[in-house]
Amino acid sequence: MTFSDIHTPVLLERCVELLAPALTRPGAVLVDATEGMGGHSEALLERFDGIRLIGLDRDTDALRIAGERLARFGDRVTLVHTVYDGIAGALAGAGVDRVDGILFDLGVSSLQLDEADRGFAYAQDAPLDMRMDQTAGTTAADIVATYGEGDLRRIFERYGEEKLAGRYARAIIAAREGAPITRSGQLVDVLIAATPAAVQREGRGHPAKRVFQALRIEVNAELAVLERALPAAMDALRVGGRIVVMSYQSLEDRLVKRVFADAAASTAPAGLPVELPEHAPRFRLVVKGAELATDEEKAQNPRATPVRLRAAERVREAA
Repeated sequence: MTFSDIHTPVLLERCVELLAPALTRPGAVLVDATEGMGGHSEALLERFDGIRLIGLDRDTDALRIAGERLARFGDRVTLVHTVYDGIAGALAGAGVDRVDGILFDLGVSSLQLDEADRGFAYAQDAPLDMRMDQTAGTTAADIVATYGEGDLRRIFERYGEEKLAGRYARAIIAAREGAPITRSGQLVDVLIAATPAAVQREGRGHPAKRVFQALRIEVNAELAVLERALPAAMDALRVGGRIVVMSYQSLEDRLVKRVFADAAASTAPAGLPVELPEHAPRFRLVVKGAELATDEEKAQNPRATPVRLRAAERVREAA
């Protein structure tokens, strides 16, 4: 079995197409900020034989697999164990000042979803972990065991956009008084039991879907990390460099949309008759709005179904 048999990168051809204009410069540097199993990186290294890749991931299992997959590219590849808001430090450690292309493929990787014992999937019973970096940090079981009702409700509302957040928080508090909730199957049972029959008949998805998303985001501080990582990544781009970001849930996509819009807007005060160079936008949007996967791609790769892709190009240095 080959790597391509177990991992189909999302929107691969579109990512290659969008990054291509920035990667034709001799010695161009590409950052894959979410290396995963290396599918996007492999394709880009194959098609642009002059580029150097710096791949970042917080998941040591993913880095091991990517290292095996990309070994044939030799010293063109540098893999770094870090969360993607550590991009500036990773570049400094690699002796790189500016880069030409940056790719973010956000959310849970295929590896994390497919390994049942990671606890990301509500459809499989496993230890309630959800850490992308299993070498450190708080687990989902820790949060379920220690957060008060108010904090549980807050994260379910904020990160899961869950309408039954309060009801689910109360149910978890009540259930854990009887026995610790340490496995995903236990939590799913609690959530299903707390969901009114009428809501279940509405067909708005599995009762655990939004709660599991919220716990995963809280465990890995995903939105806070992304909010730091995007500006740091964009600062590292040289003029003509491009950044492509794929998001899989609305909270991420709204954050990316806002950061890109701010970077592509003039900072000139209202009423100025002429825009001064220092107020001109630093970036331009390469795609209009958020691009979605085609029906054909969704059929071939179901994990592409919720994707929202945005891209921008640096057009001038900061003032």
